[in-house]
Amino acid sequence: MPGSASMPWHPPHIRFAYACVALLVGITGGLGNALVSANLPAIQGTLGLTPAEAAWLPAAYIMVNVTSNLMVFKFRQQFGLRLFAEIGLSLYAFVTLLHLLVGGFEMAILVRAVSGLAAATTSTLAMLYMLQAAPKKYTGKMLVLGVGIAQIATPLAWLMSPALLDMGQWHNLYLFEAGLALCSLAAVVVLKLPPGIHIKVIEPLDFITFALVAPAVAMIVAVLAQGFTRWWFDTPWLAYLLIAAVLLLTVALFIEHHRVNPLIQTRWLMMGPTIRFMIGAFLIRFLTSEQTYGAVGLLRTLGMGPDQMQPLFAVILAGTICGMVASSITFSPKTVIPQILFSILLFGVAAWLDYGRTSLDRPHDFFVSQFLVALGAGMFMGPMIMIGIMQALKFGADHVVTFVVMLAMTQSLGGFTGAAALSTYQLHREHVHSTEINAQLNPADPVVAQRLRLQQQVYQGVNTDPALRAAQGVGQLAQISRREANVLAFNDVFALSGVIAILFLGWSLFVAVRLARRQKREAAALLNQAPAR
Repeated sequence: MPGSASMPWHPPHIRFAYACVALLVGITGGLGNALVSANLPAIQGTLGLTPAEAAWLPAAYIMVNVTSNLMVFKFRQQFGLRLFAEIGLSLYAFVTLLHLLVGGFEMAILVRAVSGLAAATTSTLAMLYMLQAAPKKYTGKMLVLGVGIAQIATPLAWLMSPALLDMGQWHNLYLFEAGLALCSLAAVVVLKLPPGIHIKVIEPLDFITFALVAPAVAMIVAVLAQGFTRWWFDTPWLAYLLIAAVLLLTVALFIEHHRVNPLIQTRWLMMGPTIRFMIGAFLIRFLTSEQTYGAVGLLRTLGMGPDQMQPLFAVILAGTICGMVASSITFSPKTVIPQILFSILLFGVAAWLDYGRTSLDRPHDFFVSQFLVALGAGMFMGPMIMIGIMQALKFGADHVVTFVVMLAMTQSLGGFTGAAALSTYQLHREHVHSTEINAQLNPADPVVAQRLRLQQQVYQGVNTDPALRAAQGVGQLAQISRREANVLAFNDVFALSGVIAILFLGWSLFVAVRLARRQKREAAALLNQAPAR
């Protein structure tokens, strides 16, 4: 395929070097954003940001990352991916180092945006380098490993964050980012991919489409990022952003629909299998939010920081690696669908295990459930990409760019939408449970009165004013009731995730069985027609 590297024979030590570069480049693309997401409260406090301002940091990464994929594929076909990677990684390292000197909120946003640009190439580079690490007969297995490398960035970030922050606050996070970018740049320059075929594919109308789609996607991401913080119905400009995004996307799709050589294949996007794939890819990424928002959010509510959650993310890292390896070993055309179905089942089981959590639970109580989520997350990515690529290639190589953009949007927006939807649902349920709990806190109740006396005794040694001690006791009891309401609300989040997983699994089984029956009927029809020929 134009833009991809050829696959000549390599000696074993060169293959090992390609695998190492794939690992380095793949981690570089996602680790910077994962470090910021894991330490967002600390960065917010250090830079003096409001919650709404801090939400722009991960949003800037997603905005640029999703839209960059729109042009990366054609750029790689015409000029080669390595050139784009060298530009992106060099800019990433430069801006990150500049942020250490300048600092400030605006520079932090710029760093995240440029890291999204670099990540648009590093994910593909990791896959192409991993393909060079084994003979051609193992292409499918290496593909699974290559596309899964970026998934280990998040648990790695949580494992490394405490040490990085202890040695230099937020500056060490960005210094480490810049170092990774420079190491990846050196590795890509020193160990080059084998040459491939380059063709002229970029057209002037591509830039018009990009100019329409890029701001539209950025507006959607902005709404998802700011909707919960500023609240959906209290901020009118969020609605204006959505309206503008719909208009821009409509114009872009209209132009693409009537082009001779479109950048986005609108007719293919409207086909039934493609729509089902988009829904499935979106829902799978949505379900992984049970880990990134549900479990982590509950533990943060209970006062757990990165230090306390290190063992949990060590388990998550092990589960992700096990999922990638298991998917790679068992990968074949016959196991693609079962692997995806098994991943959905694991998400449902994990949500069921997490349902019923209490305020006494700690990170070690989540080991089993989050290992299952990580196992499913590490397993589904490779088979899902293989299904999408095969569907696109049935209609021609020019459909692959549409698939790449579609995949980036479903995965990025799926995770972002999952966090936004679950956080909104959690807040709603927290208000419901708070109302129910506070309705039962009647001071005339002997049990409540005794609890209030106990709360007042906590301050007896430091406060001699009885009225003030009583007010402090009531305030502490209110904090406890709010904490318990949050725990109950997170249980509702786990229940919702489990229900979605069960419904999604049932729908997937129905589609798979129907497809298998159709293929069986078509094979039988061809067999019956064979003697007539």
